[in-house]
Amino acid sequence: MEAATAVAPQPAKRTRSLLHRLTCAAQNYAWGRHHEDSEVAQLVAATGRQVDKSKPYAELWMGTHPSAPSLLADNGYTGKPLLMLLRDRPELLGAALPQFGADLPFLFKVLSVGTALSIQSHPDKALAELLHAQKPESYKDANHKPEMALALSEFEALCSFVPHEELLAAFDAVPEMAACCGPERVAAYRSSSACSLQRRQALSDAFHAVMACPPERAAACVRAVCERLTREAAAGRQLSPRELLTLRLQQQYPGDVGVLASWFLNYLRLQPGQAVALAANEPHAYISGEIIECMATSDNVIRAGLTPKLRDVEALCASLTYGQGTPQVLTGAKSAASIHLACYRPPFREFELWRYTPPAGAVERLPPPPGPLVMLVQQGAMRVRCGEQSRQLKRGDVYFVAAGAELQLDVAADATVWMAACNGMGFE
Repeated sequence: MEAATAVAPQPAKRTRSLLHRLTCAAQNYAWGRHHEDSEVAQLVAATGRQVDKSKPYAELWMGTHPSAPSLLADNGYTGKPLLMLLRDRPELLGAALPQFGADLPFLFKVLSVGTALSIQSHPDKALAELLHAQKPESYKDANHKPEMALALSEFEALCSFVPHEELLAAFDAVPEMAACCGPERVAAYRSSSACSLQRRQALSDAFHAVMACPPERAAACVRAVCERLTREAAAGRQLSPRELLTLRLQQQYPGDVGVLASWFLNYLRLQPGQAVALAANEPHAYISGEIIECMATSDNVIRAGLTPKLRDVEALCASLTYGQGTPQVLTGAKSAASIHLACYRPPFREFELWRYTPPAGAVERLPPPPGPLVMLVQQGAMRVRCGEQSRQLKRGDVYFVAAGAELQLDVAADATVWMAACNGMGFE
């Protein structure tokens, strides 16, 4: 009998396909939601994948970041990372290629927030490079991380420093926080001039004093304010939403200095379809809800409160801009390409978000985008055709869509589709 001839493995075939299905990683962080209440878990389950009912489901990652890269699921690349396709066929990136190279400049996510995330910021490019060089185990890459959060459900977040008058009122309403700052710093902030470096410095000094407060003293101040609020509520006073949030944060992170620091930040409650953009070096903390999130491709987080993880108080406080004011809420601009399209465009060059909500029975053609898209079907079902390809899309499906791909859509059930694109490179 002749010996069998070994067959060398064949490289993946080069494909002309413009639609590529993705398998995307779910993250089981402690602040996530139980599978029954988590949109992340439900999207995973909708594709037939196993859900671990013993773990919280927090994030679904769609992109090329090495911490959780999306894998290709068809067209001769099954099981290979999306980045391999982009390196093999950089022309799929279209107008994004000269600006960003053979990679996606954005990371697209779904978040299911059960308990508060840390008070944090994301570094700008220069600081990210420095932190990554100094502490690569904590700061995983050298990129900046501006981001945008778009509410799928009612969504609560802390975001950027409150206006001056609101912080003055907080010092009066929460004397325990003022005590943590120290009377000299509170007085310096009260007397600071509007729109001045002096005010920014006074705000920086006050915020740093709270964040760097010794843990025992901070815990005592947190207990004092929460005990007072509990007594006042028992006596019949109706607590404000901000005061109720203070008690909730204390339940989740007992004695944490972030409970006090939360009063420095705007308390936002976004409704579905509303979004907020967060620049680098701006403090924020997500509290509760389901969101779509998009950011520059990075996983860098500087944490300083409401977390059991590594705290880098000095890096956080030294990097913040200390601008004050109420954040702008985005609601999506209608597109000329389709009455069912709306665009959320932040002031960051890496990304924008598109919402596509066609009704059952809609048949339409979307114009070819100049850059790449990552597309998530959150609800509904539709047939999509692109060149010689035809795919049936349903809830949970994620696709990479190449630049220049004209999509012909035949909608079977009312749909909600989210698409991330490079800024200015989505639909015309």
